[in-house]
Amino acid sequence: MSGWSAHDIPDQSGRTAVVTGANSGLGYVTARELARKGARVVLACRSETRGRDAVRRLLEEVPGAEAEVRRLDLGDLASVREFADALPYDRLDLLVNNAGVMAMPYGTTADGFETQFGVNHLGHFALTGLLLPALLTTRDRPAGAARIVTVSSMAHLLGNIDPDDLNSERKYRRWIAYGRTKTANLLFTHELARRLAAAGAEVVAAAAHPGYASTNLQTAGPRAEGRAVAERLMALGNRVFAQPAGAGALPTLYAATAPGVRPDSFTGPSLAMWRGAPAPSRRAPWTLDDRAGERLWAASEQLTGVSYEALEG
Repeated sequence: MSGWSAHDIPDQSGRTAVVTGANSGLGYVTARELARKGARVVLACRSETRGRDAVRRLLEEVPGAEAEVRRLDLGDLASVREFADALPYDRLDLLVNNAGVMAMPYGTTADGFETQFGVNHLGHFALTGLLLPALLTTRDRPAGAARIVTVSSMAHLLGNIDPDDLNSERKYRRWIAYGRTKTANLLFTHELARRLAAAGAEVVAAAAHPGYASTNLQTAGPRAEGRAVAERLMALGNRVFAQPAGAGALPTLYAATAPGVRPDSFTGPSLAMWRGAPAPSRRAPWTLDDRAGERLWAASEQLTGVSYEALEG
């Protein structure tokens, strides 16, 4: 893993990848580098306009790339179903659950879930379940097992989920709520990896995080509330302390493409979870709790109405 960079990504020719939140930041870099290595990439974006702009930019940077945009609003389960139903590929090699919101003011999704929990976890839980049949197929797969990579954060260390208050209805603290959704991402990966193994499925579920990477994620929350000073401070922190998005995307790209990536592994920057080349990352013990993973899974199935029937029986 030492010194691993985008140059080390194996050939992705013949592979089809879906990357959520790919119109900017880490998602855009992930989609661009996969396309640069030959993958056909679907940029799954809430805004089709921004998604089309991203595809144009990608094609300028990688002439001849196979890239397309499709609308996906993870805060609306109807949109998630529409995206999955309309995807024309019966075989999918890679799903990167990258999109997310961070430390937003309290709000709810179209389905009434707390926004961060609804977008960061439930939307991706539903999307993964709906795309699982395409990920499980072994027909004409060019480069080994399919992979599902879910992007978490070092902020998962802020706290464990509260199984009795998943939607933060009792008390809402934006950063704690964000950290809990990132814990949910890791618990989801843990339980998904266990279920895939039990079913004998040749699909690797892994997780990654970018450390502190400069994207628009940090400024979105303050901007939404009109907190100009906080927005400027976040932007200053990005300039002074953060690594660029290109470096922040490397752990995701490693988990998505490098040989030998283990199920339920967690890859992040090598230097104090903050910056540097991809490396195995510190992980809170509560993200490896089998019982918690099972409870979150059951609640997620109930809330989204999506069950992973392809892994049953």
